[in-house]
Amino acid sequence: MNLLAVLAIVAPLVSADLGATVQVTPRSWSDSIALAKATVAKLALADKVSLGTGLGWSHTPCVGNTAPIPSINFPGLCLQDSPTGIRFALNVSAFPASINVAATFDETLMYNNGRFMGEELRDKGVNLHLAPVANMMRTPQGGRGWEAQGADPFLTGTSVTNIIAGVQSNGVQSTLKHFVLNDQEAFRQANGSVIIDKKTLMEYYVRPFKMAIDSPHGSPTAIMCSYNAVNGVNACDDPVLMDLLKKEIGFNGFVMSDWWATHTELDGVNAGLDMVMPGSQACCDAGDRTKVPAWWGPDLVKEVNAGLVNTTRIDDLATRILTSWYRLRQDDSYPATNFDSWNPNPVQLNVQRDHKTHIRAVGAASSVLLKNDGTLPLSAKVASIALIGSDAITPPSGPPQGDKGVNPDGTLAQGWGSGTTNFPYIVSPQDGITAVAQPLGIKVTNSSDNWNIPAVTAAASKAALSIVFVNANSGEGYLTVDGNAGDRKNTTVWNNGDALVMASASQGKTVVVIHAPGAVDMPWSSHPNVSAIIMALMPGQETGNAIADILFGTVNPSGRLPFTVGHNITDYVTQINFDPSGTTERYSEGGYFDYRWNQKNNISPLFAFGHGLSYTSFAYSGTSASKACNGAATVQVQVANSGKADGAEVVQVYVGYPTGVDQPAKQLKGFKKTMISAGQTAAVSIDISVDALSVYDAASNSWVLPEGTYTAFCSTSSASTTAASSVATSAATSAASTSSAAATSAYVAPASSAVPSSSVAPSYVAPSPAATSYVAPVKPSNLYSGARATASAGVLALVAAFFA
Repeated sequence: MNLLAVLAIVAPLVSADLGATVQVTPRSWSDSIALAKATVAKLALADKVSLGTGLGWSHTPCVGNTAPIPSINFPGLCLQDSPTGIRFALNVSAFPASINVAATFDETLMYNNGRFMGEELRDKGVNLHLAPVANMMRTPQGGRGWEAQGADPFLTGTSVTNIIAGVQSNGVQSTLKHFVLNDQEAFRQANGSVIIDKKTLMEYYVRPFKMAIDSPHGSPTAIMCSYNAVNGVNACDDPVLMDLLKKEIGFNGFVMSDWWATHTELDGVNAGLDMVMPGSQACCDAGDRTKVPAWWGPDLVKEVNAGLVNTTRIDDLATRILTSWYRLRQDDSYPATNFDSWNPNPVQLNVQRDHKTHIRAVGAASSVLLKNDGTLPLSAKVASIALIGSDAITPPSGPPQGDKGVNPDGTLAQGWGSGTTNFPYIVSPQDGITAVAQPLGIKVTNSSDNWNIPAVTAAASKAALSIVFVNANSGEGYLTVDGNAGDRKNTTVWNNGDALVMASASQGKTVVVIHAPGAVDMPWSSHPNVSAIIMALMPGQETGNAIADILFGTVNPSGRLPFTVGHNITDYVTQINFDPSGTTERYSEGGYFDYRWNQKNNISPLFAFGHGLSYTSFAYSGTSASKACNGAATVQVQVANSGKADGAEVVQVYVGYPTGVDQPAKQLKGFKKTMISAGQTAAVSIDISVDALSVYDAASNSWVLPEGTYTAFCSTSSASTTAASSVATSAATSAASTSSAAATSAYVAPASSAVPSSSVAPSYVAPSPAATSYVAPVKPSNLYSGARATASAGVLALVAAFFA
C-alpha cells in the first residue's frame, strides 16, 4: 500500500466542526473543596454512595461510569483509558507510547502530548482519563513498561507532571496510576505481594506521585490504586498507603480502585478508598447485579446504616470526588459522552484535529540513535535500500484495533492491553521511507518474510544499504501473546530478528531499527557491518514518517534512553520470577536498579540510561553553580555546537550525595533540552530543587536534606565520566523537612497555587488553543533539548547550605 492510500483511510465518516479548543484554569483546591462540601451537605446517603460506585462493565458507554444525580445537576462521570489516547473509540488519534514521550527528554513535548490527548478526550466527553502511569521500569521484562516513563523516578515524575498539566488544561481530569509498585504483570492479581522498606518505597516508587501531587499545575485530581499487595496488604485496601497519600503527602483528590482490584466490601472504603471500579465484582456483568454481584451501592448504604462504615468516611469520599469535578470546572458546560466502548458506531465524531503533526514530532524526537559510524543521515548518494523484516511493512491485517494491539504480520507501534488505542491508520516504515527515497532517485526494495533467510540475504546483497526492522512486544497480563503473559519471558527480539540482522550484515552495510517496549539484547551490535542502530520504541500512528525523518536527517535525533540497555538479561539486577510458588516479590535491591545498579557493581552497559547520539557534536565548558533566592541551586554550563548541523542537546545533571549518605553514586536530578544552531554556543541553566535532592527518613516519616557536599555532574548519560572540581563551603545547615504540608484533616488544602516551601513553582505558559508548542515550564527538575556531547563536562560541588 502506498503512502497516499494509507492517508486516504484517515477520512472521517463524520465531518463535524469541533470548534475552538479550550484553556481551562482550574479552581483552587480550597475553593473546590468548599463547593464540594456545600453540595455534599444537600445529598442523601444513597446519593453520596453513588458518587463512588461504578455502574458495572460493558453496558455503559465508558469502561467506567458513575450515576447521575439530577438534584445537583451532576451528570455522572465517564472514565476511559488509555495512555496512548482513547481506548475503544473510533476516529481518534493513536499517540506514541508514554515510554516514547519520556525518551524525548522534552517538557514541551510532554506537555503537548497531554494537551492534545486532552483535546480529544474532551471532544469525546470523557471526564476522567485513566492515565498517566508512574510505575517504575524496575525490570525491562515488565509488561506495561511501555505505558510508563522509564527507570528513573525523577524523569518519571517530570514526565507525568507535564502530561497531567496538558490533559487537565482542557478540563479533563487525570488519573495518576498505579499506586503503588505495579511494576510487573506476573502475580499482580494472584496473591502477589511486594515486600519493600519505607525508605525505598518513598524515594523511588512514591517520589513520582509526590512530584505530580506537589505541582500546582500538574497535580492529578485522581489516583488509581493497584492490584498487587504491598507488604502483605492489598494496595486498595491498605490504610497505610491511603494515609500516606492523603495525610503525609497531602493529596486532595480521590482514590479509585483499579478494575476489580477491590477484594472486600468494607476494607477498601474504611481504609480510604473513594471510588470502586468498575462496580461489579467480576467481569462481565452487563449491569445485572443478580448475575454478577456488585460492590458498594445499596449494600454500602445498608452497611453504613448498620454502623460498619462511619458516615464521615462517606462524606469524605463524596467530597473528594466532587472536589475534583469542580476543580476542573466540569460543572460548566462540559461535553456529554458521544461514543460507546462496546458498540462502536462507525459514524462517530472525528476528534483527531491535526494531532498527527505532533505524533510525528514525538516519534522522531523519541528515536534514540544508539550507534552511528557516519552512515546516517541518508542522502541521494545511496543508490538503493533494502528494507528487511515484517516490522517494516503495513500489517496485512490492518491498523491495530482493540486491546490486542498486536500485528505479528507488520510493524509494531504499540503494545497490548488496556493501554491501547484503535489506530485510525498507520504509516509503515516502508511507506514513510519510500515517500522520501523515491524523489531522491533511491531504489527501495523489501524482504518482509522473517523466516525466509535466503530471500533476506539475496535482498541485502543487491542493495547499497539494508535497513533491518526488528521488534519485541509486551502488554497487560490478561492477554498472552506468543507465550508472554504480559511480561516478556526474556529480552530477546522476536520473530527471528537476530537472524535477520546477521543475514543482512553478512552482505554489507546495515542499519537496525528496533520497535520495542524497552531494552532488548543486541548480540550483533558490535558487528562491523552494523553501521547504525536506532531504538524507536513504540511511536504510534505516524511511525513510518517519524523514522524516515530521522533516517534522512529531516530531524536531527535527540532522543535519550529512559532505561539502560544491558548486554543480556543477566546485566539487570531483577528478572521476573514466573514460578507460581514465588508470588512474593522482594525489592531487596533498594534503589539500586537500572543505572544505579550498574554504578554500584561497576557494570558497563551496552548503552547507558540517558544515552543518545546526534548528527552533530557538542562540547561543554564553564560549569558553575549558584544559589537561587528561593533556596534552590542553579547549575549552569556552556554548550557549543561544534558540528555542521543544527541540533538539540540534552544536558543531564546527576547528583552525588555527601559522604556517608545512603544513596547511589549518581542520580538524575535535572535535565534540559536546548536547540543550538551549528557553530553557536548556548548557556544552559538547570534548576535543582530541594525536593529533588531530599531523601526520606523513615524514622521521622519525613523528607530531609542531609548535611554535606553535593557533587553535580553535567553529563551526556548516566555513564559519562566527567572531571571533578570542588567548591569549598562553610558548614552546612541542619537537615530540614521538605515534605508537603501534611493535612491535619482530610481536607486541609495547600496554600492557593503554592507548592511546599522547599519547591520552586513551575511557571507554565499555556499554549494558545491552536498552538502546537508552548513555552516550557521553568521547573526545579528540568528543561531540556539535546544532542550528544563528545567532551567531558566539568563537575561542581554543592552544599546543603545552598538549599537551606
